[in-house]
Amino acid sequence: MKKYDFLIVGAGLFGSVFAHEMSKAGKSVLVVDKRDHIGGNVFCENINGINVHKYGAHIFHTSNKEIWDYVNSFVEFNRYTNSPIANFKGELFNLPFNMNTFYKLWGVKTPEEAKAKIEEQKKEYSHIKEPKNLEEQALVLGGKDIYEKLIKGYTEKQWGRPATQIPAFIIRRLPFRFTFDNNYFNDTYQGIPKGGYNKLIEGLLDGVEVNLGINFFEEKEKLTSIAHKVVYTGKIDEFFEYKYGKLEYRSLHFEHEELDIQDFQGNAVVNYTEKEIPFTRIIEHKHFEFGKQSNTIITREYPHEFSKDNEPYYPLNDDKNQTLFEKYKELANKESNVLFGGRLADYKYYDMHNVIDVALQTVKKLVDNEE
Repeated sequence: MKKYDFLIVGAGLFGSVFAHEMSKAGKSVLVVDKRDHIGGNVFCENINGINVHKYGAHIFHTSNKEIWDYVNSFVEFNRYTNSPIANFKGELFNLPFNMNTFYKLWGVKTPEEAKAKIEEQKKEYSHIKEPKNLEEQALVLGGKDIYEKLIKGYTEKQWGRPATQIPAFIIRRLPFRFTFDNNYFNDTYQGIPKGGYNKLIEGLLDGVEVNLGINFFEEKEKLTSIAHKVVYTGKIDEFFEYKYGKLEYRSLHFEHEELDIQDFQGNAVVNYTEKEIPFTRIIEHKHFEFGKQSNTIITREYPHEFSKDNEPYYPLNDDKNQTLFEKYKELANKESNVLFGGRLADYKYYDMHNVIDVALQTVKKLVDNEE
């Protein structure tokens, strides 16, 4: 006899939203996760009063009012605005590329002057008609100064290879803003949950049965036998035992450091864009929630190749990997009792609001089909 309507593998955003909505619809749900905490990569650890984003900075942003209202129904979000700084050999630049950036680069003071300077910089590379790699693409779009100071080193660290070996499609365009506006996102709504992302996940999973420290693959037969349907949010290639080979990812590791000072860098996010510094950025967590603590906690973020011993963060999504994913997707479509969802199952880099939206739509489709 089946005990649950749904077994949900993964207590991240997709799994938690799905669990909440199905539980609300009167379905019996069990959530399992191999980690010892809920929340997946949005998990925060409270260390001496500071909510530390353990798996990298997560900044919620959306223009979808329904999604914004949905997350705020579980926890109130603050007014944090993402305005990262780029540090290139000690020089500081505002991101995204805007008039503050252009003024610092070239001393230009009007949008017309900035546009003229960018066109002048691009002209040197006008002979490149079809960029063959990221370096050529970036030079054609923005010229030498922006590329060498703000793109080259950071991107090479992120991808672990020279820019001349990174596909051109990675940078389809460069978002230039000709206003003095350091807000990184264009979305209508933006913020951080007051008290950290755990508040959001705890709200979603309130009243839901959750078992942590459970490796689905070690207990697959037993777990699938107790539920009518499985909702799987892990790596799609792992589910099918890497039948066609492994999908490729870039990974990250984090070095957290607590400092006995009130403020280390005056900003939540500072990118280090020179290649010689091995980390891509330093996060200072207290600034996400406007903290006034006498101490601070920083995290250095290091990108590296993915292996079985670390977490998959960024799907590579090149032609080879997309072709491989499509083969796994065909297998997934043939599974009558398994639903696949989330970043790893869809082999797609989702923003958080997209994950929530897809989870809500998936539930709605299932519920509608039952009626």
